[in-house]
Amino acid sequence: MLKEFREFALKGNVVDMAVGIIIGGAFGTIVSSLVADVLMPPVGMALGGVDFSGLMLVLKDGTTPGPYGTAELAKAGGAVTINIGLFINAVISFIIVAFALFLVIKGMNTARKQAPAPPPGPTPDQQLLMEIRDLLARRI
Repeated sequence: MLKEFREFALKGNVVDMAVGIIIGGAFGTIVSSLVADVLMPPVGMALGGVDFSGLMLVLKDGTTPGPYGTAELAKAGGAVTINIGLFINAVISFIIVAFALFLVIKGMNTARKQAPAPPPGPTPDQQLLMEIRDLLARRI
């Protein structure tokens, strides 16, 4: 059983999958930073200069009364909040990752759709028969 597990774990597909997961995690970090640090600040300015990740609805104040600047401060104060800004950040991150994966898969599918290989030439036997046919045709 240990031998079977080792064969399974060392197959190329498993190693490729592990590499893909690690690269995907790093890509997710980059996309999260892109959304939080590059895209959302201009959106926050458009909404009146607020930090977009801090956009939330306070349902119930905590032991420390509001206003709370961020979701972390609200959570630390014991408040109950709906974190709209964090949710929208997550949705935008998902859309960017999904679009990037779409482009990768589309590129792979395009690469697979190469021109069909030309039909193979005649076999040596077929070539010999064609030569005999041509010789017989010249005799007539």
